[in-house]
Amino acid sequence: MSEFLPSIGGMAFRRFGFVQSSIVSRWNEIVGEKYAHVTAPEMIRFPQGKRERGALTITVAPAHAPMMQHVTPLIVERVNRFFGYQAIERIVLRQGEVLKRAPRPERTEPKPLAADVDETLKPIADPELRAVLEALARGVAAQSPAPSLSIPIAGKIS
Repeated sequence: MSEFLPSIGGMAFRRFGFVQSSIVSRWNEIVGEKYAHVTAPEMIRFPQGKRERGALTITVAPAHAPMMQHVTPLIVERVNRFFGYQAIERIVLRQGEVLKRAPRPERTEPKPLAADVDETLKPIADPELRAVLEALARGVAAQSPAPSLSIPIAGKIS
């Protein structure tokens, strides 16, 4: 089910103006807890035939709308940093009810890596790259049985 969900969700998000659904799912990371608590992204409208310099519509809790008008340049900067290019040029604020998101589950202490994997990662000098590779190794190790390939052989190879 998890394999099909991004593509199904992607179609629904594109229908409502989101070319990339991750802006919705990672809104807390993009704008920070302080602003994510009182806002929610609604849609992105781009000029005809373009995928840049669009308008991001944000739903804002009515009591926070005046404050949000003052921080829209900061939100534009953060969203563009997230996309990696100038995707958003302006913000349109719409007052309305902001649905509360479920809190993230507490992170548990990660299991130690296998000795051979740990030894392989030690020579990597960049701490961020090492952390990403460790997380990847943990994710692969956490998968239930490893996927198997079965290739039918038509004839005998001599």
